Amino acid sequence: MNGIASRFDFKEIQEKVSLHLRPWHRSFQFWVRTADIYTGYKVFQVRVSFVKDVQKQHAMWERQHELAADKIYAMCSELGGFFLKVAQIIGKPDLAPAAWVRKLVTLCDQAPATPFDAVQLVLEKELGQSIGEIFEKFEVNPLGSASIAQVHRARLKGDKEDVVVKVQHPGIQDLMMTDIRNLQAFALYMQKTDIKFDLYSVTKEMEKQIGYEFDFLREANAMDRIRRFLYENNKKSPVQVPMALKDLVTRRVLVMEYIDGIPILNLGDEMAKRGINPGGKMAAAAKQNILKSLTLAYGQMILKSGFFHADPHPGNILICKGSEVALLDYGQVKDLPDQLRLGYANLVLAIADNDPVKAKESYRELGIGTVSNCENEQQELFRLAQTMFDTKLPPGVAMLQPFSEDSSIKKIGVQSFPEELFSVLRTVHLLRGLSVGLGINYSCAEQWRPIAEEALYNAGKLKGASTRKKGDFSREIDWH
Repeated sequence: MNGIASRFDFKEIQEKVSLHLRPWHRSFQFWVRTADIYTGYKVFQVRVSFVKDVQKQHAMWERQHELAADKIYAMCSELGGFFLKVAQIIGKPDLAPAAWVRKLVTLCDQAPATPFDAVQLVLEKELGQSIGEIFEKFEVNPLGSASIAQVHRARLKGDKEDVVVKVQHPGIQDLMMTDIRNLQAFALYMQKTDIKFDLYSVTKEMEKQIGYEFDFLREANAMDRIRRFLYENNKKSPVQVPMALKDLVTRRVLVMEYIDGIPILNLGDEMAKRGINPGGKMAAAAKQNILKSLTLAYGQMILKSGFFHADPHPGNILICKGSEVALLDYGQVKDLPDQLRLGYANLVLAIADNDPVKAKESYRELGIGTVSNCENEQQELFRLAQTMFDTKLPPGVAMLQPFSEDSSIKKIGVQSFPEELFSVLRTVHLLRGLSVGLGINYSCAEQWRPIAEEALYNAGKLKGASTRKKGDFSREIDWH
């Protein structure tokens, strides 16, 4: 008997030690792998500088990006957790080299699933009843597993409609906070050595936003607030928002209505299955409708309400019947203060009207501090505003690379950047990534101009618009 007890005690001690050492192990893995990727690029920059042939240089860069992509993919997939979020952010056509995008895009919805017995423990502890008492059926295999939680399809007892049950991975919060702190240290180093951008503020905002994601009660309230706003401000909401079942929501479990649709990343395959030509008129109309719906929804949320869904990566977008769009996962939401919301509305107008002077004023109003040594500072500042806050790609440019040598971000140093604006910046960049993926080049600033005008007019900050009737602005969005 004593032998069994001592073995049990040893196992318990072993598990506690393992849990305590896990963050240290992750930190070690992060720094070893990051140093390898970073030094790889630094050594390569020296090597490529001796090559004069431009085509050969291009081929060498492509190979270097592919090597780095493999290492980044391995780090994100093996460490999981927060690094899956990092992959979602940097794995976008507008931000990263094409080789990175090809590799990292597959990580969007592929976090390792928590075994069902652990899921069952969380569910029953949080809801205070057994699975059999609450659900008529519960699918053991998850529909998907992301960095913080996984989702299962189920049906409540006595109901005819299916629901989705979102369950948090056990112990994930402590691990993700360790990951964020490591990334913040790396960001501080990068902004002092390689990139003239306030990366640390960006990572601080990420820390705050991701911290919120561990509270599903907050997520359910956010989902309800956005759902009511979009449904009340439109004859028909531009996007579908799931309804949470309030009696079945806790900090770590969220039960909501099931929406039938296909992930936006699978849209091309679905069209091919149905015999639709991806380059044909029907496909083009469907893609335009999808982007129009998302753009209108985000324009209204950011500029009209200030309270918006701040995580529009492809894994959170479903395409339903008739090219309708459903927006999932309200763990990351942002509530912009009116001063920033209206300041951003002014910047949207400046970009839409191609007005560098107004853009510079808007930067000051928003508290974005810049420093520059280049001759045509005003024009470069305007180009930076377009790069950061608009989706449109310049003529002849297939993708934007903000950190390339001729980029405005290299010529204009961003010294201070309000943390709250990072979510707007990220939303615009993710919309641009989606538009590139769908093959549509458009300006969200131009599409949002009427909504920005309405927001400023309602706040008494837009002159010469008094002849417009309330509500006319949003309907004026024209799609080209």
